[in-house]
Amino acid sequence: MPNVSLEAHDDIAVLRLTNGVTNAISPELVDDLSAELKRIKNEFKGMVLAGGDKFFCIGLDLPGLLQLGRAEMTDFYVSLNQAVLDLYTLPLPSACAIAGHATAGGAILALSTDFRFVAEGRNFIGFNEVKIGVPVPYLADLILRQIVGDRHATEMMYSGEFLEPEQSYSIGLVDAVFSAEEVENEAVAKILMLAAMPNRGFRLVKKNRVEALRLQYDQMRESDVDGFLNCWFDPSVQELLRKAAQKF
Repeated sequence: MPNVSLEAHDDIAVLRLTNGVTNAISPELVDDLSAELKRIKNEFKGMVLAGGDKFFCIGLDLPGLLQLGRAEMTDFYVSLNQAVLDLYTLPLPSACAIAGHATAGGAILALSTDFRFVAEGRNFIGFNEVKIGVPVPYLADLILRQIVGDRHATEMMYSGEFLEPEQSYSIGLVDAVFSAEEVENEAVAKILMLAAMPNRGFRLVKKNRVEALRLQYDQMRESDVDGFLNCWFDPSVQELLRKAAQKF
């Protein structure tokens, strides 16, 4: 069964994570996401990323990933970062409709779109990686600092605490807070409006926003992979990861 589904709304694609209740990020989800992003780039004029009502995405599929050896985990980590980069640099307008929790890797996917709309209520967004012994991936670190600035990004990543919708809005992490019934429709409306503009100009405007960050990330790709995997396979971190996996 696919881990994502694609729904057409006129010229807009709604790409929905469909990997169970939590939408945990597995190698299979990354493969499906990457394939659909290529299709969207060629066939649509804009994209909305969505998830479930309880979880937009809980983050990495810890129970499954803890079964992988270093070579397999390296392949997964490289593929995940490439999918995030493809989403971030997608030459189309994009938005994320966050109806449930977006934590850790889920927050990273949400960051990678141009706009983020979240449903009101106790829907947490944030990065708890530091609490389980791994860093926020370098690419996500760069994107977060671009969106909310260095001070807010540092506080979020150092503390590992999650934010509720109004807190996220107050620091610019999300662009608007809507009711659960409205959030996805508002995201689609935003992208339909942007997609109606001449595409060539939009592509250049977006390239101006993302290109410097992409180049900065390219310089650090290899050291980021080594640093993350060295942390992941540290015995003390493996113990923390196993404890965290029990919550899945």
